[in-house]
Amino acid sequence: MADSALTKITFGRAAPGICVRDIQVAQDFYSRVLGFEKVFENGDPVGFMVMKKDHAEIHLSQKPDHKASTVNVMHIFVSDVTALYAVCESESVRIIKRLADKDYGQQAFVFADPDGNRIDIGERRS
Repeated sequence: MADSALTKITFGRAAPGICVRDIQVAQDFYSRVLGFEKVFENGDPVGFMVMKKDHAEIHLSQKPDHKASTVNVMHIFVSDVTALYAVCESESVRIIKRLADKDYGQQAFVFADPDGNRIDIGERRS
């Protein structure tokens, strides 16, 4: 039953939820370094925020006692991974894995946001 029902369901956008200790610091980072814009916020004080750039969207949730995971919390495909890597280096972003060609057809790198959340950035190579 579930298989036949699932064939009729179209999934929409998916947006990762990322916990941060200070939502204003996170907003500044994602805006200044990656070019995201805030499109929604909720709470007084703000405890939830939606940030968007092109087709990518992230949901930030303030959690003062947040401790970062040792796994990637988000993967974003970009059109020019080399240029974004250069931006991250110029902004002194902490690089977890340096830019490299991967055996699965991508050039990619991993960085940490100010809260230590690991973000995987990739560009498909043909």
